[in-house]
Amino acid sequence: MSLAIAGISTVVEWYDFTLYLYLATLLSRVFFGNGATSLLATLGGFAVAYLMRPLGALAFGHLGDRHGRRPAMLGAMGLMTVAMLVTALLPSHTQVGTTAGTLLLLIRCLMGFSVGGEYTGVVAYLLEGAEPQRRGLITSLAAAASEIGALLAAAISALTVGLLSETALMSWGWRLPFLFGALLAGSVLFARLRIEESPEFERQRRCGSVPRQPLQHALRHHRAGILRGFAISALGSITYYVGITYVPVFLVSTSHMSEAQALQLAMIAAIAVVAVTPLVGALSDRIGRRPVLLTLALLSALLPLMMFGVMAEGSPGLILACAVVLAALAGGVSAVGAVATAEQFPGEGRLSGLALGATSATALFGGIAPYLAQLMLARTGWSAVPGAMIALVALLVVPVIANMPGTGK
Repeated sequence: MSLAIAGISTVVEWYDFTLYLYLATLLSRVFFGNGATSLLATLGGFAVAYLMRPLGALAFGHLGDRHGRRPAMLGAMGLMTVAMLVTALLPSHTQVGTTAGTLLLLIRCLMGFSVGGEYTGVVAYLLEGAEPQRRGLITSLAAAASEIGALLAAAISALTVGLLSETALMSWGWRLPFLFGALLAGSVLFARLRIEESPEFERQRRCGSVPRQPLQHALRHHRAGILRGFAISALGSITYYVGITYVPVFLVSTSHMSEAQALQLAMIAAIAVVAVTPLVGALSDRIGRRPVLLTLALLSALLPLMMFGVMAEGSPGLILACAVVLAALAGGVSAVGAVATAEQFPGEGRLSGLALGATSATALFGGIAPYLAQLMLARTGWSAVPGAMIALVALLVVPVIANMPGTGK
């Protein structure tokens, strides 16, 4: 039961962050007006919030490594609930002018801080509670559950944008998805009160091996693991945030689809990720993390460049096919990347090691990537530039994965 509750809880995390990106064009009008730079300012808020993730991961990682995974997970979800509720209550640009955008950015920073401690805690908790031969499958459920959150965000966004008029959306309609998110987060927080402590942390307590300074412990003993975790997470982040969540913004920006149509496509892509993720996680249990990750990295170096080029010029059917391919690729990397990064560290200092490696990479290659993709697209006019960004990161990560110690078999 504890593993199920922990896995499902990532629904909330990804619901909020993908909701913000899916509604980016709407939020740009609500909080920054109709200026030429409004969308970039909104995507900049997404990037700034992600830069807070490493700080949150370090803070909650210290708590989790020093006092237990359970209190860290409860604290992160509690803060997340508050941040989502406050977002829904913020004033708009028409009400308070430029102050609206400032308040939105501040709350996004609070959200990023809480999320920083959430995902790493959940991944570590699932890894430590699973049987060794099923760690890939069980840990991949966190990625699958997070994509259910993204699917839910796409569905709620599509319904909100599709059913309400522009006037209603700008006045009050945009608040509804965030109010729903706050209710969802509060429900998960209540359920999480029932989870037990990780068996790995209980072992550390019995053996007296709980590190007094987890961050220093990780830096002293696991520098190579931190670097490998950074590389794996860089690939997972850019394939996900450029290859999935940025796609609706890309399609609207290139004038191929309306906001409602792009969000409907995002729902289909999310379904593809949910289907692929546990399969890839189970495959990594069978043949090992390294061969699966290496194959996915090579595909990431080849496919996205082609997919974005086709989406910019293709028919609706081709656009859908390309979006599904990108989503399946990103889902596969996320599935095996979650367990592979956690396995770079022993139980002692695991959350702090993940904070230094995986979460730092997510901040750089996840939060900033959509902003850079949109900026470069606007400046170069090259429709395939988002795919080129993914390909470049994949090529840099391939040597790291190829020399990674084999795990999962």
